[in-house]
Amino acid sequence: MSTLVDFIPEALSTGTCKRKSFLLSRQSGMMISECRICGEKKVLSQWLHICSDCIRTDFDQSLPFIEKAHRKIKKEYSMPETPPHEGVPCGFCVNECRMKEGEPGYCGTRENKGGRIIPTSGSEAVAYVECYHDPLPTNCVSMEFCGERTTKGKQNLAVFYGACTYNCLFCQNWHYRKVNHTMSVDDLDSWVDDDTACICYFGGDPTPQILHALKVAGAVSIRICWETNGAFSKGLARKVGKTAFHSGGTIKFDLKAYSENLNYALCGSSNRNTLSNFAYIYETFQRADPPILVASTLLVPGYTDEEEVSRIAEFIAGIDPDIPYCLLAFSPHFKMRDLPYTSRTHADSCLKAAQKYLTRVRMGNIWLLV
Repeated sequence: MSTLVDFIPEALSTGTCKRKSFLLSRQSGMMISECRICGEKKVLSQWLHICSDCIRTDFDQSLPFIEKAHRKIKKEYSMPETPPHEGVPCGFCVNECRMKEGEPGYCGTRENKGGRIIPTSGSEAVAYVECYHDPLPTNCVSMEFCGERTTKGKQNLAVFYGACTYNCLFCQNWHYRKVNHTMSVDDLDSWVDDDTACICYFGGDPTPQILHALKVAGAVSIRICWETNGAFSKGLARKVGKTAFHSGGTIKFDLKAYSENLNYALCGSSNRNTLSNFAYIYETFQRADPPILVASTLLVPGYTDEEEVSRIAEFIAGIDPDIPYCLLAFSPHFKMRDLPYTSRTHADSCLKAAQKYLTRVRMGNIWLLV
């Protein structure tokens, strides 16, 4: 069984590393605050004012703090503060939006126009998206397990969608909210050349504009991979699974939390679709190499603790203990900039907790650990 030191390069294990010194200085300035429910002093974000224990065990008292935080962010970006639930159903994701005429959904990129739910871009063949080429092998979280892990001299087409079904307070790619560049299916398809070995869809999340992604996938003959929160509907889960399975691709699920309460607090949505779709895709599209599924969890200080990782790992092991699981070090981003970087102690305890259940666990973003 590995310990964290097995994953730490020598440069980060010495006091001479300038990067490490910078991170330690950030760590020392972390905020210890009093939870407004239990009164305990803990590492917690001022965007929530409450601790993970209270979120998991006293959701009724936690809910007003949670809703206030997410409403404030959505209002800041001129988006619906909560999923609308009157009108025509969208049916794309766990938020189960129903929109009145002219009303957008929670993701901001689907709306009711003339009694039909259509993209705000005007067409399912046009999306708010950016893309770029990455030489293989890339720094993708799933790269160690990907079918292109030994490929050299080729490139990946990274497709970054500017929308999301979640509203994560800690979002590491929060700038997806500023993507206003649109591309048609043909525009994106034109980026696939003889040197392009694979496409990886991420964001944000591909889900709100997933029909655009599926149209592109259907127009090319290369490996298709996905990075997603997995909150899409069961029908879309099947389509995502088919594109990855038949092309030799992998689907990386971001398992933010196991506790539905904590997932709602951190991300503004339930994780019930995420967990059920994770099991469904594995059971429907089993494949050993490359694996059809890879899971990852961001270790958010004060919230995604050893208990949460242990429950996630136990859930994955109940499906298959050989499913790869990547733990990721946290960097203060978006609304949780007041939290510290993930500590080596935090990472090591979570790594050991996951290894009790799973055979293929790794630590990512190790240069961020302090």
